[in-house]
Amino acid sequence: MTKKIFLSLMAVLGLLLSAHAQEREITGSVKDHAGAGIVGATILVEGTTKGTTSGADGSFSIKAAPDNVLVVSFMGYQSHTIKVGTQTRIDVVLKENTQAIDDVIVVAFGTAKKEAFTGSATVIKSDDIAKSQQSNVAQALAGKVAGVQLTNTSGQPGESPKIRIRGFSSLNAGNDPLWIVDGMPYSGDLNNLNPSDIESMTVLKDAASNSLYGARGANGVVMITTKKAKSQEAHVTIDAKWGVNSRAVQDYAYITNPAQFYELHYSALKNYYVNSGMSVGEAHLRANTNLTANANDGGLGYMVYTVPSGQEFIGINGKVNPAATLGRRLVYEGKEYYVRPDDWTDAAFRSSLRQEYNASISGQTGNASIYGSFGYLNNEGIAYNSDMDRYTARLRVDYQAKKWLKFGANANYTHFRYNQIDDDGASNSSGNVFAYTTAVGPIYPLYIRDGEGNVMYNEDGIKLYDYGNGDNAGMERSLFPNSNALSDSRLNKQEAEGNAFNGTGYIDVTFLKDFKFTFNAGVSLDETRTTEVLNPWFGQFASEKGMVSKGHQRNFDLNLQQILNYTKQIGHHNLNVMLGHESYQNRIYLLSASKSNMLTQDNDELAGAIIDKQGAGSYRREYNNEGYFARVMYDYAGKYFASASYRRDASSRFHPDHRWGNFWSLGGAWIISKENFMESTYEWLDNLKLKASIGSQGNDNIGDFRYTNTYTIENANGKVSTVFKDKGSENITWETNSNFNAGVEFSFLRGTVSGGVEYFLRKTTDMLLSFPVAPSLGYSSYYANVGDMRNSGVEIELNFTPIRREHIQWDINLNMTHLRNKITMLPSERRTKQVDGYSGRLAGGSIFCGEGLPMYTFYMRKYAGVSDEGLSMWYMDETDDKGNPTGKRVTTTEYAKASDYLCGDPIPDLYGGFGTSVNFRGFDLSVAFTYQIGGLAYDSGYSAAMYSPANKTTGMNWHKDMLDAWSADNTSSNIPRLQYEDKDQNGMSDRFLMDASYLNLQNINFGYTLPSNFTKKVGIEKVRVYLACENVWYWSKRQGFDPRYSYSGATSQATYSPVRTISGGINIQF
Repeated sequence: MTKKIFLSLMAVLGLLLSAHAQEREITGSVKDHAGAGIVGATILVEGTTKGTTSGADGSFSIKAAPDNVLVVSFMGYQSHTIKVGTQTRIDVVLKENTQAIDDVIVVAFGTAKKEAFTGSATVIKSDDIAKSQQSNVAQALAGKVAGVQLTNTSGQPGESPKIRIRGFSSLNAGNDPLWIVDGMPYSGDLNNLNPSDIESMTVLKDAASNSLYGARGANGVVMITTKKAKSQEAHVTIDAKWGVNSRAVQDYAYITNPAQFYELHYSALKNYYVNSGMSVGEAHLRANTNLTANANDGGLGYMVYTVPSGQEFIGINGKVNPAATLGRRLVYEGKEYYVRPDDWTDAAFRSSLRQEYNASISGQTGNASIYGSFGYLNNEGIAYNSDMDRYTARLRVDYQAKKWLKFGANANYTHFRYNQIDDDGASNSSGNVFAYTTAVGPIYPLYIRDGEGNVMYNEDGIKLYDYGNGDNAGMERSLFPNSNALSDSRLNKQEAEGNAFNGTGYIDVTFLKDFKFTFNAGVSLDETRTTEVLNPWFGQFASEKGMVSKGHQRNFDLNLQQILNYTKQIGHHNLNVMLGHESYQNRIYLLSASKSNMLTQDNDELAGAIIDKQGAGSYRREYNNEGYFARVMYDYAGKYFASASYRRDASSRFHPDHRWGNFWSLGGAWIISKENFMESTYEWLDNLKLKASIGSQGNDNIGDFRYTNTYTIENANGKVSTVFKDKGSENITWETNSNFNAGVEFSFLRGTVSGGVEYFLRKTTDMLLSFPVAPSLGYSSYYANVGDMRNSGVEIELNFTPIRREHIQWDINLNMTHLRNKITMLPSERRTKQVDGYSGRLAGGSIFCGEGLPMYTFYMRKYAGVSDEGLSMWYMDETDDKGNPTGKRVTTTEYAKASDYLCGDPIPDLYGGFGTSVNFRGFDLSVAFTYQIGGLAYDSGYSAAMYSPANKTTGMNWHKDMLDAWSADNTSSNIPRLQYEDKDQNGMSDRFLMDASYLNLQNINFGYTLPSNFTKKVGIEKVRVYLACENVWYWSKRQGFDPRYSYSGATSQATYSPVRTISGGINIQF
């Protein structure tokens, strides 16, 4: 009995001793590879629920027994386990987990756990950016993010796309998103950022994610995070690629055969003469005579065939004499000439070269983390005199000076040079190369040739171009007279060169365990010097012996932020509170001058010319923004999440009495899959999360000085005079966007299937509108905040991994967006017209803005087909004898009498992107598409090529569809007859509204990574050779038709074509 009592006492003593051992306090710290303390890391005793989290400096304290094992973890890092043993202090360094980085998302003024994020955002990682060989990083967004649309008015090197996130927020204010680079607003040229320096791009789409940007966040936010060192070991990466550029969009199916072009014009003239009362024979003779005569007689002005003596050029059958030969030798004013047509398109475009080189070095030494890079890009355009050179250098340093102090800096320098040509998209511009190549008929020469067919030169050794002014054997053309855009593109110069600097710096100070104060500063300086030289030999400025213009622009940004964070975990409760202040300044300075009468084109400075054009000028623009903000994020047990934010913002674009605005957001999320009642789904359901947010943002991008009257200074006979310019309104204020977002995120079968579905609703109130007034008041209009608009839609993102094995993985991705847009309110003063039951106003010749309609609703004639005589018909509203409408529609062949109607809108039913990637034993292949389904766009290129010559204007090319035009032998055609002086046959109507659906093979990337056991023998970590293809293939409803030109449904055939690039490259890592 005594023995049992003794053993029992010993057991109790052992338990007491064990309990005492478990109460041993273990202190320590959790740091990253650079030595910075990690805030909020979890320290658990393995096999128990006992744990704690690290404080603001990474320190922690926990009670544990010697035989316990501690598990240290933090999102974005690999978990670390360590046995306690006899240690009383444990310092842990966590390694980054590149896969777990996906669990962290960059948000306004910081980062957040992806699972805790209550807003709407999409992240594009550096691997996806690298697959898109673009000089402008914004192009990498194409097809990658649900809710995001891109348009490109030009494929010229150095151009930037226009981006819209979840529709359109305004009729008159800006719709562009805010760009943030490493936490700082960025207003510089996106071409100055090297895509290879970018770690990720995050698109923030709702109020919960971007309301903290207040006045500038209404149109969404794109956040760029640049690369930094990821491990203590030094890494060196070298990437080089060489490629060829070519046109990515084909021309329309134009008439390219000179004989066929002459035959069509002959038939237009003959039909005109027959219908004017001539006999068929007389009409035939007159058409033959006038076919190549001056445009005043309806002719083309040029004859480029040699016809046997005594024979007709066009036979009675309407065909070119088979004995006629292309090319004509003639004598004019004692000189021999040889006249033949040239291929203007072939002369304008070329296959060009693209080469790019990037190198980077990164690593840590002691408490410092360093990343440095250098890049060079040379991109020749597909049209002559359009190219770009760019040098970039970046240095990023982060240093953990003390446990409580960390600071760093990130600086980027860019030197750039661009040569550009006119590509404004105007089809009637005599200086636009692309207007020429799409409009000039296939009979016109590009050059002036001597009798032997050799291109002639002037005394300065410059090729003689045919300006259509009679210099070429006396021949004249009515199309683009006295001009030659190809000559201008060769002999003129538009150059921009400059330097851009972008730098950010920060200081982090942690104190009282749970507090961290951050000071951020950002500076951006962009200096651009432009030179334009107009040649002294030909064209508009030949009489002035050339002209040189100079311009200089300086863009300076300064941004300062002070942020205080409080982070606390108490049991299952996690809380983060942030308070902050931000100030932003932008200054733009511009200077320009020009002179004519140049000594030589080689001297392109103002000192090289002698006649001042009296056009010198300079001015500056200033913009200031200041805001105070706060955010609270809370979660319980990793299942329930809530967030709230508030910002009070001031903008210099408003009157001092109306500068401040209040913006806010509320958000919540619930991870249902973590609930106990979902236990039966654990084997197949990884994640199921519901989220919703609501909030308000402002848009101050309304232009400068709208709140005050503005004046210009004029010269009044040598005295200073002020002239009234624009009427201001001091009550102008923010356009306000109210946003609601609700969605679900899911993942099944260990990530085999994942994605999300979101519904969004954006309401814009106090939309800025212009109000016309009587000219007698001395100004034409004034602005006021009186309009409302709504955007709503659904976004879907899906990811599927059918195969995931050791040596093979196959991924498929798809995103789609359905968007609806509607103007919900216009003031009565702006509802000046009633159309089809909608009240509103005209916004340009073919757009109607009406309550209840999308903002870009087409308003034009409706095509009614072809009359019995072959004329175009349009609908018109019937009226009675007193001029009152009867409510019926009838047809008319008189364009001026036809009525305008609502004809649909350009907003697509669905848009997005999809792609797939495969990795197999070192080989990798990725393919990405962008697409759009539905919507309408006006096919102006096709419309221009379906004309009948009239008003003494001839020589424009035709589309091949004109070969199927109505005739007495082809009465079933829906294409009007081809007859000279049939005006308005191709007048604007819904005949030329096309389905704007398209499919674009955006890029293909195929590569092979050499086996590491081979490369490491020669000291190389990794070698990958690859083929990269951009803008590979494009399809739309008609060859040449590209609805990606604009959001309004406008298109242009007279613009710089999108560019296809096919490159080979090599990536080496040490």
